[in-house]
Amino acid sequence: MEIRKADRAHIDEIMSLYKDAKIFMDNHGNKDQWPVGYPSKEMITKDIDKMYLCMYENQIAAVFYYAIEEDQDYKEIEGQWLNDAPYGVVHRVVSAHIVKGACKFILNWAYSQIPNLKMDTGVKNIPMQNLLESCGFKKCGKIVNTQGITCLAYQKGEKCETKINQNV
Repeated sequence: MEIRKADRAHIDEIMSLYKDAKIFMDNHGNKDQWPVGYPSKEMITKDIDKMYLCMYENQIAAVFYYAIEEDQDYKEIEGQWLNDAPYGVVHRVVSAHIVKGACKFILNWAYSQIPNLKMDTGVKNIPMQNLLESCGFKKCGKIVNTQGITCLAYQKGEKCETKINQNV
């Protein structure tokens, strides 16, 4: 597998994968994570410079958004992030289900770009929660995203320990 940048020529295929992912989520008890029309073609077109493809044998195995940036949704958390260092975000991960392990490959790739990642997923998105935990992400609390949906917040990175002066 390899990671490649997406471009405008991939938008229709990306949108087809998101449509299939929405059906999968609906059929697996996670109807509320992505509202109707999310993500929109306009959103994907606007974000195309941050969209990536996981390729397997010249086919798109998975699609995702990746950037090293502050995410507005992560400013307020019911809980606590592991650290306040600069971080990468991975959003809108979907698999084409043509090869096992594509999403794990994505998360490992993203972590190799910056060893501090933040993600979120729906409260009912058990497959993604299991994936995140299997990849070493820690559940940090809950956030409310810009669509008004409460999501579980995860981070993979070093925890900042407060040093206590033991000198008495």
